[in-house]
Amino acid sequence: MAALASSLIRQKRAVKDDQANRPVANKRRPCPKSNKSLCQKQILVLISKVRLCGGRKARNEKRPEPQLKGIVTRLYSQHGFYLQMQPDGILGSTKEESNAFTQFNLIPVGLRIVAIQGTKTGLYLAMNSEGYLYTSEHFTPECKFKESVFENYYVTYSSMLYRQTQSGRSWYIGINRDGQIMKSNRVKKTKPAAHFLPKVIEVAMYKEPSLHELASEPVSPPRKTAKTSDSPTKNGRRESPKADAS
Repeated sequence: MAALASSLIRQKRAVKDDQANRPVANKRRPCPKSNKSLCQKQILVLISKVRLCGGRKARNEKRPEPQLKGIVTRLYSQHGFYLQMQPDGILGSTKEESNAFTQFNLIPVGLRIVAIQGTKTGLYLAMNSEGYLYTSEHFTPECKFKESVFENYYVTYSSMLYRQTQSGRSWYIGINRDGQIMKSNRVKKTKPAAHFLPKVIEVAMYKEPSLHELASEPVSPPRKTAKTSDSPTKNGRRESPKADAS
């Protein structure tokens, strides 16, 4: 009887031990599941961040940032005049530094090559095949000017497209001593008429201008031609010949 009682007691203790051990095992089972769900959450958060970054990158690609560093400036001639682009696109000069139409964007479009754009009008300065300066709504090869520093530290601007056929001499932007825009094929780089001093207002960033091709014929019809000493008048007659002052 004592052995039977002892056996029953051992069985009861074994059952209690099993019951006591079962909850512990049950508590340990969810641990891997909870850890697994946490990992899944972290992976989902990581994926969402990657998608978000990808979306921002796509939006940034749609709106490219300006890449060209240029300047807003006034071009001051050695003869004491500021190059001016009037609201109607006509080129001229003035001695008033505070005139808003004397401000130009100098946009680099190549090695020592610039585009000259009026800040108020948005038009580009251009030179046609006859040597006349005019303004253009579009950026064309006639709007490219080579920027060179002369020995007196003044700057000259010459056409990248046109020059003298025989001598190869460049055509320059020039203002004579009377403040008139000169015909470019008559401007010499050694004369004060071709010398400008850029007075920088601020540094700015620009988008690269979209290059438009010139019409095949006629070549470069001017939109607004600068009035020069040898330009035709409104009635079609030419003015009396004048000596270009340099």
